[in-house]
Amino acid sequence: MGVAGDPDTAAEAWLVLHGYGMLARGILHWFQKAERADRVLIAPEALSRFYSQLSDAKRVVGASWVTREDLANELEDQYQYVNRVIADILPPTTPLHVHGFSQGVSVGARWSVRTERPITRLVCWAGTMPEDVPADSLKRTFGREPIHLVVGDRDVRVPPERIAADAARLRTNGVAVKLHRFDGGHRVDEGVLATLSS
Repeated sequence: MGVAGDPDTAAEAWLVLHGYGMLARGILHWFQKAERADRVLIAPEALSRFYSQLSDAKRVVGASWVTREDLANELEDQYQYVNRVIADILPPTTPLHVHGFSQGVSVGARWSVRTERPITRLVCWAGTMPEDVPADSLKRTFGREPIHLVVGDRDVRVPPERIAADAARLRTNGVAVKLHRFDGGHRVDEGVLATLSS
């Protein structure tokens, strides 16, 4: 778990959900440019840790939000965990933005449409919208506020064509979408981050 800023005095909060094989400190590092005095960044860490790189010289630890094994129970555990993190850290009236990166996109999207807490904005970085998140739920949660889909033109893990297809599918189903593309790979882009931070 990582927190940057003061939850008790922040005018807004960002829930930042890392990708597969990352840890909370790694995703917070990518979001450093979004830090400011009136904003708190909250980065829960997925509960399933593993060695993402294993050799005699180096053991790198990563974490995963979910696997296909016992999926329904894992998704419920994940939902309850994120609920507890937000309830424990953040006052109930603080406006909340949800940013998911890669695997964190599915976590953020699923949580946003289920939680009773109002969500101001959903930003999906380099990850696809899960098909089990209904368009009607997104419309009900976000109204006219667009879902922000962000992808690098050179992303080989989640190609831009897949994100563009997501955007088209969501728009066809009446969801407001804003697509952001940048020159780069599978990462959080500082230019797009600056635009979304203002």
